[in-house]
Amino acid sequence: MNIPQTKQEKNMKKVLIPMLALIILLLMVAWLAGSFNSKVLPGFEKASSESVNATTFTVKSSTERVFESIAASITAKQATIISSRLLARINKINVRSGDNVKKGDVLITLENNDLSSSVIQASEQINAVAARYTEAQQNLLRAQELFTKKIASQFDLDKSKADYQSIKAELTAAKQSLAQAQTTLSYATLRAPIDGKVIDRFAEPGNTAQAGEKLLSLYNPLSLRIEAQVREQLALSLVQGKRITIDLPTIKHTLVGLVEEIVPAANTGSRSFLIKVSLPYQENLLPGMYARLLIPAGHVQKLYVPARSVSHSGQLDFVNVLIEGQSQRRFVRLGEETKLGFSSIISGLTDGDIIVIPIHLKK
Repeated sequence: MNIPQTKQEKNMKKVLIPMLALIILLLMVAWLAGSFNSKVLPGFEKASSESVNATTFTVKSSTERVFESIAASITAKQATIISSRLLARINKINVRSGDNVKKGDVLITLENNDLSSSVIQASEQINAVAARYTEAQQNLLRAQELFTKKIASQFDLDKSKADYQSIKAELTAAKQSLAQAQTTLSYATLRAPIDGKVIDRFAEPGNTAQAGEKLLSLYNPLSLRIEAQVREQLALSLVQGKRITIDLPTIKHTLVGLVEEIVPAANTGSRSFLIKVSLPYQENLLPGMYARLLIPAGHVQKLYVPARSVSHSGQLDFVNVLIEGQSQRRFVRLGEETKLGFSSIISGLTDGDIIVIPIHLKK
């Protein structure tokens, strides 16, 4: 038998159900917020009990010289382009890229049949004029003898002198023509002007060499140097003959060079000066390779800590700092390792901080 609910009971249900839902919702929010979890009071982390032995290190700043790295290139002081003075077909090229040559070695020969014929023709012309010259000289001697004996007239003597001088001039001109023909013939043989190495060749046998067109490029490996554009403030601190450290990252080597030349005019676009530094001979260096000049740029204060005192967590670096007798883990930023066994600190520590260096841990 159902007992009918009174109006008052129905009103109570309408009030209790929403209140119960609200209470449950508040309890869930409090649980998600961690109100029912145990709290950890704020404070410094206690020193790790795992460290059996530890030592300390007091951070001290040191004054060091700062070097500015300037991008540079290796160039050859002594380099040359081989080109032809003639328009002629190339008969033979005796070298290729990378070959070593000596001064005077034959590099290229051009077709020279016409030039050889010109030399022969000029030589025969000299022989013909030389015969006439000998005859004119003898005629002049006879004319002078006859004039002395008053057998020949002054007119005959003057005519013999004129013939002699004319033929003498012809002989001189013929000799000059021969020299010119021989010089032109020599242009058909291209020789190395320096001791060096072939960089590249730009033609092949059978091609026609144009006057002034490059055929080969050479450089002297003993004349390599560094060239760099250096900003005004640094460039003005340099003087000719100053020693500069040269970093060669390609071969992972460092050299010391001397400032050889400072171009006395600034580049108006970059406000920099062209600096040329001599380079000691290195067999594995080539023109165009990348280098860096390390130019002194003042002094800076740096902090160092032992490298073994730095711990790593992913990409983050930490050290343990001793504060009020307790070890506190602190985040630091590291710089370049310029000292063996030590790491430079960019930020995170100050002069006088004491760091804890664990020696070994319990197993």
